[in-house]
Amino acid sequence: MKTTKLEKFNSCREAVEYVKTQKSAILAWRHCPRGDWMLWIASKLKIDKRLLTLAKGKCAETVLHLMKDQRSKDAVKAAIDYGEGNINDEQLRNAAAYAAYAAYAAAAAYAAAADADAAADAAAKKTNQLATANICREYLTKEVLKAYKKYKL
Repeated sequence: MKTTKLEKFNSCREAVEYVKTQKSAILAWRHCPRGDWMLWIASKLKIDKRLLTLAKGKCAETVLHLMKDQRSKDAVKAAIDYGEGNINDEQLRNAAAYAAYAAYAAAAAYAAAADADAAADAAAKKTNQLATANICREYLTKEVLKAYKKYKL
């Protein structure tokens, strides 16, 4: 079996299988239904830190309403502020402790919603994945396409 470039990055099997259904890596990006996959590959492609952080913050912002702890909300704001150039690296590092907490809080919020209504949560998760994919396309496409050429994916 032929090894794809995505497999060489140690991508998850589901993402590799998805990409194989597309005619090119560029079309895979344009049609990707999952922002988490897109953020992951953008990171592997070494996209600009501020731009990637902005996209991550905007993606996290889609579940801000599920976050109960203000520290989580503040971490999302810090990521966006950093991405927009409103805070520096040191200020971002100071907020970084909360960034991990924000990711944990968002995951916990999804888990709680899943316990409440699994079918509704599955639909909400899929809707959110598409919303985050659209955010990634909005913020990262130009840089990712440039990196595709560089890495010859």
